Amino acid sequence: MKKIITLEQSQDIIKRFKNEAKTIVLAGGCFDILHLGHLKFLEAGKSQGDILIVALESDENVKRLKGQGRPINQQILRAENLNRTGLVDYVLLLPDMRSDTDYLRLVKALSPDVIAVTAGDPQFKNKQKGAKIVGAQVKIVIHHLSGFSTSQILNNL
Repeated sequence: MKKIITLEQSQDIIKRFKNEAKTIVLAGGCFDILHLGHLKFLEAGKSQGDILIVALESDENVKRLKGQGRPINQQILRAENLNRTGLVDYVLLLPDMRSDTDYLRLVKALSPDVIAVTAGDPQFKNKQKGAKIVGAQVKIVIHHLSGFSTSQILNNL
């Protein structure tokens, strides 16, 4: 069962899976133009547990992080693309989050067992901080694959 959900909807879903002793993996990102690097990251994240939830950045935050002209695809289209990969159990549509405190609140609300990251993640320390609060593990599930980034794809057009 694949679903696109809001933070409010996630609470009941998380509770149900926690009651079933399922391991919940949280991964996050922009996923603007889905590419092989994304797919390998999702596959590696999914292998760390039973349920993979992808926290998908808002359009406003993608623009702030990546610059003018981004995102190429609106959040709902990015969510549909992720949903259709078959690798993701739930896509969580994030509201506009502007601070580390917002992300810490998100991790507290979701209380994942594992936070999946790519080696070199610029938010690694913040993710470790959130994981410590909820008793989760931060796992580097994949190393950065050179040649696979949305920014590089766009620069080559």
